Amino acid sequence: MNAYSATAFAAPGFAASSLSGTGSVGGPETRIAPPVKRVQLATARQLALLTAKQRVLWVAMSFFVVAALALLRIGFVGASDRALRTTPFDEALLPPRGEIVDRNGAPLARAFPAYSLWFNPEALGPGQAPLIQPVATVARELKAIFPDLDEAKVARQLAAGQGVYLRRRVMPEEANRLLAIGELALEMPEEIDRHYPQGPMGAHVLGYVGADGHGRLGMEQVLDAQLRDRAQLTKPAELSVDLRVQGALEDELARGMRLVNAVGAAGIILDVDTGEVLALASLPSFDPNRINNANVQYMFNRVTNQVYELGSTFKPLTVAAGIDAGTVRDMGRRYDATPFRLGGFTIKDLKNYGATLNTPEMLIHSSNVVTASMVRDMGPDRLKKVMADLGMNERARIELPARGFPIWASGDWPLLRAMTVGYGHGIAVTPLHLASAYAAMVNGGVWRPATVHKLAPGQAPRGRRVFKASTSARMRQLLRTITLYGTGKKADAPGYRVGGKTGSAEKPGAGGYKKTTLVSTFAAAFPMDRPRYVVIAMLDEPKGTVASSFQRTAGWNAAPIVGRLVPRVGPMLGVLPDDNRDVDISDLVPLIPAAQKKLAAAGE
Repeated sequence: MNAYSATAFAAPGFAASSLSGTGSVGGPETRIAPPVKRVQLATARQLALLTAKQRVLWVAMSFFVVAALALLRIGFVGASDRALRTTPFDEALLPPRGEIVDRNGAPLARAFPAYSLWFNPEALGPGQAPLIQPVATVARELKAIFPDLDEAKVARQLAAGQGVYLRRRVMPEEANRLLAIGELALEMPEEIDRHYPQGPMGAHVLGYVGADGHGRLGMEQVLDAQLRDRAQLTKPAELSVDLRVQGALEDELARGMRLVNAVGAAGIILDVDTGEVLALASLPSFDPNRINNANVQYMFNRVTNQVYELGSTFKPLTVAAGIDAGTVRDMGRRYDATPFRLGGFTIKDLKNYGATLNTPEMLIHSSNVVTASMVRDMGPDRLKKVMADLGMNERARIELPARGFPIWASGDWPLLRAMTVGYGHGIAVTPLHLASAYAAMVNGGVWRPATVHKLAPGQAPRGRRVFKASTSARMRQLLRTITLYGTGKKADAPGYRVGGKTGSAEKPGAGGYKKTTLVSTFAAAFPMDRPRYVVIAMLDEPKGTVASSFQRTAGWNAAPIVGRLVPRVGPMLGVLPDDNRDVDISDLVPLIPAAQKKLAAAGE
C-alpha cells in the first residue's frame, strides 16, 4: 500500500501519522487537518442560536404577560367603581366634593385648597403667653389685612385665651402678610373650601355647602350624596343652565327692578321641547361664597317656592282650553264686553274697550269680561281639568327642593270661581308653573316637567298631551298678535318673532286685595314660527316711575325686560334675528282694527 492509499483509508477520528516517501506519486511532504474541530464549532453555534431563541421567547412571553395584566387592570378599573378606592394615591388626587358645571362645562361650584386663620393660645407651650405683641396691636394689624374684621371683637377673642377661628378663608397674599406679623399663635391650617367662581350668579339653582360639609338649598342639596361619593368625583355634575344666559337674565331683571323700584323679581328661560331650564333667577340674591345672617333673607326662591296670582297671563290658556273644547271656533265671533254681575261680584275690565270684542281683540286688550264669557261657554269642569293637566294643582315639577304648593280650590268649581281663574285670579301658582304651561301651549300641546339636569339628545320625557297640535298652532298666532298690536308691544324684539301675554294682578292682603301693590308678569315664547324657548319675567310691587311713564302694569315694566333680554340670549341659544320670517297671521289681521290701521299707514 502506498502513501496515498494509507491516508485515504485512515479511520475517522484517529490521527493519521505523517507518511513520507520519495516515490513518483507522493511528491513533497503532505499534512492533513483533522475534521473534528469543524464539527465542534458547528455544534457550539447551534447551541448558541438555540439559547438566543429561547431567551427571545422568554422576553416575548414576559411582555405578553405584563401586557395582559395591564389590560386586565384597565378593564377592572373601567368596570368597577370600587377600583377607584383601592389606591391611597388616587384618593389623594380626588377633591372632597364633586364639581358642578353648566351645560357647556363652565365651572359653577368646585372645591379648592384654602387657608384659615386659627388662634392657638398654646402655640408657645402650656402656661406661656400666646402673643408676643400686645393684643390691641395684633388686632390692629389683623384689621389692616382684613378691613371687614371687627377689630374690637377680635381683640376680645385674643384676650380670652381660647382657640377660635378668626377667619375661615384666607387668600395666599393675605397669608404672606399674616406671616409677617410674626405671631406663632396665629396659625393657618390648610382646608378644603367650596368655591363658587361666579359669585351670586345662579345662587338659587346651586345653593351652598354648610359648615358640616353637606349641601343646603339648590342642587348642592339635591346632589349631596353624589357630590360626596368618592367613586363619582372624576366626572362633574352637569346642569342644564347656560352660564351666559343666566348672566343676561339676572342683569336684565336687576335693571328692570331698579327702573321701577320693585321689591323683587323673578325670571326663567325654559326649553319648550325638553323642559330644560336654561336660566332661573330670583332677586335679590345671595352670595354662596359668603353665607351670613345678612343674606339669609334672600335665599327664598321666588321662581319655584313663592306662589302668586299671575293675572291675565292665564287668558291665553283659557282661550286654548276653549278651542280644544270646541266652544271657541270662530276667531271673528263677537262677545259681549259690557260688565256683568254674578253672585254679588261684578266682572269688569280696566277700561271700556267697546260693546263687543272678538277673540284676538280680547287678548290684545286683555278683557276680563270676554274671558269670563268663554269660561261660561266651556263650563267650569273643562277649565279645571285643563289646569290640572298643566300641573297647576300640584307642586312645581323640578328637582330643586324649594317648591311651593299652589292655592288651588278643591272640589267642584262654581261658575264664578272658574271665571276668575280664567283670567288669573282665585288661583296662585309659581312662575315655574306658568313657564311649563306656556311651553305646552306653544310646543304642539305636550306638557313636560321642568328639569335642571342637562339632558342628552333623545332623553326628553314624553310628557302628556294637554292641547291639540292645531290648537297650539292657533295660540302661536294669537300670542304673536299681542306683541305686535296689543299690551305686549314693548317685548317685540325685531327679528326674533316674540309672542306673549302681560299680566298685572293686585296682591292679596288683610281684608282683600291691595290696590297699590301689583305683581307684573310677562310670559313669552320665541321664535313664534318655531318656538324653542319660553321666557317669564316678573316684578314684585313695581312703582310708577319716569322709566315706566308712571305706569305700574306689566306692559310698561315686565314686557320691556323681555324685549331687551331676547336679543341678548337669542344668538347664544342659536336663534338669530331674521326679518324675513314670521308666523302667518294673515287670517287674523282683518279681525284686528289696530292691524288694519298699521297696514293703512304703511300703504299696504
